[in-house]
Amino acid sequence: MFFLCRYGAGLGNMSSKDLTIGKPLPVIWRFCLPLFGSILFQQLYNIADSFVAGKFIGEEALASVSNSYEITLIFIAINTGLNIGCSVIVASYFGAREYERLKTSVWTTFITGLTISAVLMILGLTLTPMLLRAIKTPEGYVFENSKLYMDIYIWGVPFLMLYNVSAGIFTALGDSKTTFIFLALSSTVNIFMDIFFVVVLNMGVSGVAWATFICQGVSAILSLIVIMKRLREVPSTPGAKTVYFSFPILKNILKVAIPSMLQQSFVSVGNILVQSVINSFGAVVMAGYGAAIKIHNTLMNALKTFSDGITSFSAQNLGARKYRRIYEGWKSGFLLTMCFALPISIIVFIFPNNILSIFLPKGPSMDEGRAFLRIVAPFYAVISIKWTTDGVLRGTRHMRRFMIATFADLILRVGLAFLLPYEFGSTGIWLSWPLGWVVGTAISFVLAWGIMRDFNKRGNEDLKVQSVGDEQ
Repeated sequence: MFFLCRYGAGLGNMSSKDLTIGKPLPVIWRFCLPLFGSILFQQLYNIADSFVAGKFIGEEALASVSNSYEITLIFIAINTGLNIGCSVIVASYFGAREYERLKTSVWTTFITGLTISAVLMILGLTLTPMLLRAIKTPEGYVFENSKLYMDIYIWGVPFLMLYNVSAGIFTALGDSKTTFIFLALSSTVNIFMDIFFVVVLNMGVSGVAWATFICQGVSAILSLIVIMKRLREVPSTPGAKTVYFSFPILKNILKVAIPSMLQQSFVSVGNILVQSVINSFGAVVMAGYGAAIKIHNTLMNALKTFSDGITSFSAQNLGARKYRRIYEGWKSGFLLTMCFALPISIIVFIFPNNILSIFLPKGPSMDEGRAFLRIVAPFYAVISIKWTTDGVLRGTRHMRRFMIATFADLILRVGLAFLLPYEFGSTGIWLSWPLGWVVGTAISFVLAWGIMRDFNKRGNEDLKVQSVGDEQ
């Protein structure tokens, strides 16, 4: 924790970055690369918990942590939605150079987020047992330790919110390096704290939960300190006073945040429903899926960083009214995601056992995990196309189209997860992922195409006007 505090204190010196200038491809690449690293370290929190639980406590402990993870995604989804809403609005104001509204947006989001966190804590502590039973968590050790993990996790929800909103603000201001540094340090410390609490102090599942709680708490507080320093450096309008809460700005934030929350939340609810089907197959399938989904989500979230980067890029350029750059950024995003998605697909498909051995010994559970990874890995490039397109739709505030594509994917995937097992057993559940992705990607691309064509046309018209002015 000393290293977190020491290095966090110096991060306020890093500057924001204007994403409205420079060639789109290198700009997006330099911006997204730290985000890519950040999400890998973010996922180390959950991977560390599962690794330590599986290796040093037992297979049932791994099942408990993995089972709890599906419920924690609801809390993460709501905070991520608020993160996206704040990020899009702040980035738009940053691109338009409306700095007073930018500051108000930040304060409004923090106040709203703390209020939402309080409600989530009350609901979470009250409803956790019901949710665990709803997903058919086996009674006994798995149920009790899933509940224990969740109770500790829920107390850290305000920290989760503070960190996620802060990360969204950094990203909106074009700074992807600060988030990377915080996550690299905190996730590394978390691994050692997991091992210390479990192996040395013999705290069991509660040890991995407390380690995550402490590390996320320190990261959240340090992030907030750095945000406050950055806000003091943002130019102010002479004579203007900072407004700490604005309902009109909150309305703008929620126009983006609520669809994002709903999207993330319904994906989480869908995952919980799928988890209930998986749980009905017993502890072996649960453990295999639990290990595989950790790996899968780590890779998926890493690929999603390009979507987040495109969102900030699009929002800043929308604020600056540089429409052609949005279109060019969309194309550049496809190229970058393919450069990562295709190699990842090949590696996961060829070496699933090597990857799963991090969590599981050879046996039936590993067989189930391998089946899942080999079915979904070939389609990572497909879902990456959807996420790149979704990033532009979010950044340009076309949230209705974004929601249509997302729900089409989700509804189909969850429905098939319930139907296909009757014919194909647990393999049928795994098949629902790529089938849903293909349909969702096709819909997302079709809905975005008209918008992108319009941005390109408007950009060409702006260039013609500028050319005429230069000639005169």
